[in-house]
Amino acid sequence: MEKEAVTGDNPSLPYSTPMEGNTYRPTKETYRSLEQKAIDDWLPITSSRNAKWWYSAFHNVTAMVGAGVLSLPYAMAALGWGPGVIILILSWIITLYTLWQMVEMHEMVPGKRFDRYHELGQHAFGEKLGLYIVVPQQLIVEVGVNIVYMVTGGKSLEKVHKTVCGGCKNIRTTYFIMIFASVHFVLSHLPNFNSISGVSLAAAVMSLTYSTIAWTASLHKGVQKGVEYGYPASSKVGTVFDFFTALGDVAFAYAGHNVVLEIQATIPSTPEKPSKKPMWKGVLVAYFVVALCYFPVALIGYRMFGNQVEDNILISLEKPKWLIAAANMFVVIHVIGSYQIYAMPVFDMIETLLVKKMRFKPSTMLRFISRNIYVAFTMFIAILFPFFGGLLGFFGGFAFAPTTYFLPCIMWLAVYKPKRFSLSWFTNWICIFLGVMLMMVSSIGGLRNIILQAKTYKMFP
Repeated sequence: MEKEAVTGDNPSLPYSTPMEGNTYRPTKETYRSLEQKAIDDWLPITSSRNAKWWYSAFHNVTAMVGAGVLSLPYAMAALGWGPGVIILILSWIITLYTLWQMVEMHEMVPGKRFDRYHELGQHAFGEKLGLYIVVPQQLIVEVGVNIVYMVTGGKSLEKVHKTVCGGCKNIRTTYFIMIFASVHFVLSHLPNFNSISGVSLAAAVMSLTYSTIAWTASLHKGVQKGVEYGYPASSKVGTVFDFFTALGDVAFAYAGHNVVLEIQATIPSTPEKPSKKPMWKGVLVAYFVVALCYFPVALIGYRMFGNQVEDNILISLEKPKWLIAAANMFVVIHVIGSYQIYAMPVFDMIETLLVKKMRFKPSTMLRFISRNIYVAFTMFIAILFPFFGGLLGFFGGFAFAPTTYFLPCIMWLAVYKPKRFSLSWFTNWICIFLGVMLMMVSSIGGLRNIILQAKTYKMFP
């Protein structure tokens, strides 16, 4: 019997089969669509779409400005003034451009929203190939960043303890990582992006605060006696490898692309007011804040300490102790928020797999168990490999650079097909070339880091 649109009494049932009078029996397709809607309303990415443009701003700041900003002066020392400034500016411009592409592509098909990175990949490359290309890379970035933030949070807590209580008994890094993880065993049960907006806002404020402390305290300390700006490595080979590693450090400072579609999915959208307008407004504010954090820290820190700067600018500052302790505590608060931003898409993937593929019933208990297992996993790996930053430099080379620098460009070329040799065509191919080069050299630099750090490796430090 032919399907008829339901009107009047049953607007929630899009199609049903008439029986007697005004009584309708829902079809199987209707039940499936209602079941799908119920699942989407439960999953963390699609459950809430009432975010404002400023949610986009501080979510993107939290996702992008990691504690790695404090190592930018160290990266500058390995790059040198000329290449360092050029790479900082180029990275900012290229990643802003590719982020704009992703915001535009979120609703490029009328009536459809690509709420997740892999959904956009499936549209560009096909159902299966899109999953195979995007999901592994996105997971490497998000899970990897979560593990690094476990290490960063634990070590920052350790620095606070040592700074405030210099004469106290030493506590192993392992215990500080566990203390940091305990916060996430609670926060990870917030259901979706909008529910962590308060945590994200606090994290964004903290990132701006400790970045400001880093460059203002450096400026106050002044240029150090005998400062030198030559490359710190004693050999040409060491200089080249340090350059590669530093190139990766600067590039990895822009990892927010891996969660940008998921953030945009939380913003309401209509044909008259598409989500890309408030999303882009938030992105521009976020990138302005990113510039306020990155450029002063990198340039002023390097200017004051030269090639003797520590890999964490706060260590070079040393005094006043209370300010250094406060800055490290701000780092802890920031990475708490960053961990949640990167964990939310992973939670969405896990819960989608459990509910849609494995047919588990959506429930609080399912979410409680799956998220606790994930937090415990990232904690365990962080404790086991406290030099995971080096591992991330190697494995992340295959994921950070593609998802941030050139995968959006490839998808843009595949979907929009700009005219050959046009400005758009040239721009995208230049970004792809630079991204591929970055992917290769950052992997080489990361591999060297692993070899060097493995020599002094201690399990459960």
